[in-house]
Amino acid sequence: MAVHEVVFPMPGKVVSIDVEVGGAVSQNDTLAVFEAMKIEMPLAATAGGTVVKINAGVGDMIEADAVFCVIED
Repeated sequence: MAVHEVVFPMPGKVVSIDVEVGGAVSQNDTLAVFEAMKIEMPLAATAGGTVVKINAGVGDMIEADAVFCVIED
């Protein structure tokens, strides 16, 4: 079983979360939307599998390279 960490590419604010722990995702599914420099951007799954951990909530300020979630396939 492989473990994949999905990270934010830049600092910003979490606007919405479109998955929950235990949910199945496919590669490139939108996991969350975050805002950086007043632009909303989707955060996509890097692999398919099951979301086993989410490290941020709506409204949270996030750092670049912070792990948003962990996916196991």
